[in-house]
Parts: sequence; C-alpha cells; structure tokens
Amino acid sequence: MEKENVELLARKIGVAIQESPEYAAIFAARDANDADAELQDQIGRFNLNRMELNRQLSLEERDQEKISAMNDDLQRLYETIMKNEHMIAFNQAKEAFDTMVNRVQTIISKSINGEDPMTCDAEPASCGGNCSSCSGCH
Repeated sequence: MEKENVELLARKIGVAIQESPEYAAIFAARDANDADAELQDQIGRFNLNRMELNRQLSLEERDQEKISAMNDDLQRLYETIMKNEHMIAFNQAKEAFDTMVNRVQTIISKSINGEDPMTCDAEPASCGGNCSSCSGCH
C-alpha cells in the first residue's frame, strides 16, 4: 500500500470520527454549556477565585485562615458547577467520545505493533499505576 493510501485512510478515519454520534454529542453539549449564562458566570468566578488563591499561596506571609476559607469557597463553587445539568451532559458526552477515540487509537497502536487490526482487542490496556514499565498511556 502506498503512503498516499495510508494517509487517505487516516483522513477517512477523521471524517468517520466527525460523523459519529459521539462527536456530535460532545459539540452539542459544549454549545449548551457556552449558552448557559449562569454556568459561564460560575466558571468565570471559579477561575478568578483560583487565581486569587494561587496568588495568596505565593505570598511569603500567608494568612492560613483566609487560604482555607478561599479553598472551601472554591470547592463549593466547583461542586455547584459539576452539578449543573449542562456540565453533567458535557462530561457524559466527553466520556463517550474519549472512549471511542481511545478504542480507535488502541486498534491503530496494536496494528502498528503487528497485531491483526481486524481481530485485536480494541480495549485500551488498563493502567496498573506503575509507570516504570509503561509504553505510553492509553
């Protein structure tokens, strides 16, 4: 097979990914997040609060009570954001999309390593947590 044919097939995989329901779902969920003014305000406040907390942590003389209160506020705001219906839908769509992409990458990786692309297991290898013998994350 010529180089151009392999690249054409890679481009066709790209098209197939873009035509998948997982791709459509993640972009629809992202658009819903972007359109949710309350969620966007919360995300903006979260980012500002996180920057201020980081600034407080970088001071030589730290006010531990203030830092603790800021950290608690940041955690509450994060929990509120993560409970938002649009954020929940986005996270579910992202998980489904990531699963699909990981399966495709696993098949390609295993094929590169000599396995039969038509029969190799499409499930990424599970991570045991010990990176010393790792050949790359899934």
